[in-house]
Amino acid sequence: MRTDHLLIIRFSALGDVAMTVPVIYSLANQYPQLRIGILSRPYAHAFFDDLAPNVTFMAADLNKEYQHLSGINKLYRRLMAKQFTAIADFHDIIRTKYLRSAFLLDGIKVAHINKHRSEKRKLTSTKHKELFPIQSSFQNYTDVLKELGYPVELNFKSIFPPEGGDINLLEGSIESKEDKIWIGIAPFAAHKSKVYPLNLMEQIIVSIQNNYPNSQIFLFGGKEDELNQLNQWSEKYNNCINASALLKNLRKELILMSHLNVMITMDSANMHLASLVNIPAISIWGGTHPYAGFKGWNQSDENIVQTDLPCRPCSIYGKKPCMRNDYACLNNIKPEQIIQKLNNILINKK
Repeated sequence: MRTDHLLIIRFSALGDVAMTVPVIYSLANQYPQLRIGILSRPYAHAFFDDLAPNVTFMAADLNKEYQHLSGINKLYRRLMAKQFTAIADFHDIIRTKYLRSAFLLDGIKVAHINKHRSEKRKLTSTKHKELFPIQSSFQNYTDVLKELGYPVELNFKSIFPPEGGDINLLEGSIESKEDKIWIGIAPFAAHKSKVYPLNLMEQIIVSIQNNYPNSQIFLFGGKEDELNQLNQWSEKYNNCINASALLKNLRKELILMSHLNVMITMDSANMHLASLVNIPAISIWGGTHPYAGFKGWNQSDENIVQTDLPCRPCSIYGKKPCMRNDYACLNNIKPEQIIQKLNNILINKK
């Protein structure tokens, strides 16, 4: 009897791929006889290493080996050799549409994500805005699996055991936690409308240093200019470490995150990374909104920081510039609001 072999496709940015993990984990555990292949960009292997014995990761570099139409055809031939019995398109872009259409012509069952574009247009409309929660990406992914005959109940907690990732793998980089409070801060995002002003974020660092003298702050970022800013803070404040520059490895960053007490982050990939290791994230939202369906997995609404403005959200992904030209959605958030959220979390953890 032929074993079912499912291919799940999701390229895109780090945070988007991270949101597939709770769904894929739940699928793998509820269908242990199902072979599951994950097709994504090379960096994503850090999410799926040791996720489940029936999950295999496949990397595809769309900027090099699989670029242009000839590259996609080459990728299709590679995938056909795996003998998949069903295709789940979690992305629904031109490349994935082409791939799934080719599989469909070969008689293989396919299904793709519904991105609820009409609802998102209403959510971001400037004239007739309808502020209501849209179905989450997690549910969108489960709908695809259900269509293929694999209904799933989401039961994900963390990619690591309850005690967190193996901290011994960070020896030589990170000192022992002992009785310290470990706080992560990820102050950046892909677009300006999602980045809390850096001068205000620095005030939060100062406040943490003053109010929690036994705290250790780990700073997370990626791009060169981000790392430069994090280096400035780590040199200026004794309790700050630029974790991303120190570790230089996504899997190790996830291990470190799993031992944090809390993460302060934007609507960004790091919000989702903290969610994958079951750490509470204080998420700061500017031009985007949790109603768009991208809130971190299992994160509490109590830890969301945002302002109520008639123009919010102006964008689903944060790409649009501020129509007011003042980014009031971010500038009107006081550092004290974020510190209060932090205090609440740390008190409840005692």
